[in-house]
Amino acid sequence: MSRTADIVIVGGGASGVLLACHLLRSFSGNIKVTLIEKNPAIGRGIAYGTANPAHLLNVRAANMSAFADDPDHFWRWLQANNLATAGSDQFCFVSRQVYGRYIESLLRGFSIGNDRELQIVQGECIAIAPVPSGAVAKLADGSSIAAEIVVLATGNETCQTHAPDNLYASPWKDPAATASPRDGHILILGTGLTMVDYVQSLLHGGHGGPITAISRRGLLPRPHRPVVPFPIERADIPFGREITELLRWLRKMTRTAERRGGDWRSAVDGIRPFTQELWQSLSIPARKRFLRHARAWWDVHRHRMAPEVDEFIAEAISSGRLKIMAGKIQSVVHGNGAALVTFRPRGCSTTETMEAVRIVECTGINPIPHSTSNPVLRSLFDNGLAKIDPLGMSLDATNECALVDASGQPSTRIFAVGPLTRATFWEIVAVPDIRNQCRGLAEHIRSQFSFV
Repeated sequence: MSRTADIVIVGGGASGVLLACHLLRSFSGNIKVTLIEKNPAIGRGIAYGTANPAHLLNVRAANMSAFADDPDHFWRWLQANNLATAGSDQFCFVSRQVYGRYIESLLRGFSIGNDRELQIVQGECIAIAPVPSGAVAKLADGSSIAAEIVVLATGNETCQTHAPDNLYASPWKDPAATASPRDGHILILGTGLTMVDYVQSLLHGGHGGPITAISRRGLLPRPHRPVVPFPIERADIPFGREITELLRWLRKMTRTAERRGGDWRSAVDGIRPFTQELWQSLSIPARKRFLRHARAWWDVHRHRMAPEVDEFIAEAISSGRLKIMAGKIQSVVHGNGAALVTFRPRGCSTTETMEAVRIVECTGINPIPHSTSNPVLRSLFDNGLAKIDPLGMSLDATNECALVDASGQPSTRIFAVGPLTRATFWEIVAVPDIRNQCRGLAEHIRSQFSFV
């Protein structure tokens, strides 16, 4: 008889659920997957835990299937559950709340089976320890779960520079219109997609005061449009070149796409299948130059707003309810019921001031700090089982998702998927990229260990 492969996944958000599904689909023999999630809801995480129907996906429905080899899976689910808007097509952008229901539904077919078993454990994993037969996940209640493989899928780290108080608010823990007074000036740090969500929450919640969003460059995410990706051959991509050369090449591709009836979106979407390989072909100094000089430009073109959201934000700007600024905060002085904020507008040598009743940190995905409050990450750092990558962005991991320990050795038993591996894969925050990563790791685990 075949022995059962025991695999533990720490984190029951989208990354963890997608990996569980790919593991259960890929193994032909006995497999047991244990999914550990501290929250009651499975599949939600930060991205899909919102209850605000105005928070839409940033990727069209056609690209949001959990399985790359079944691209219509999500669209069929929407239709089967009467959740597809009448007259819509697969270019539509559904709410993230609905998508969370889809992710959760993926596990229902795997709960009971003769050779495939899924166990969901509600609890908080606080440590992972290697043992001769694999690894042990230790939970806050004192229990432990042994497995041959443990995979971290805890998602984004929502690190805040300032703890939420009467002045500072977290977009994750305080996403609704809780600003007081409701007609006071709200200052948002960051002009990306997190800011967009928070502005929607404020305005839909009835906030009537002015809102200012400031970032170093003041760039807004661009909107989606129904375009066809420009066909790009792998042999034509300048892998391993300098950032300036890559940008010149991308501008050339954009001009070619425009001559053929597309636009810059066609070029950006055309290189998406090669983005991770492009990133991995860069030297560490080249990656640092990209992060310093080109990251903001790339992010607003690559991670776009749904057309409906773009219209909402554009109206908020034109009506004067939202102001977008480029600049840098110099100081914040607490006052009586408000703060005096000093900032320097981009390109200016002098400073200006503004008053704000609330300051909201919407700087998006943060690097994983050594001082993270996530207990399982802290345990890995403290015991030398993991380290921060050379760029200071995420956990150091191999292309096979194996964690790299403090001595530089990749683990054979502890892996990670999703945003935790951003330094290795760069584009690893959207479902189309995570599903491919999960499929690759499932195949690696199956081939690397003779479970069946």
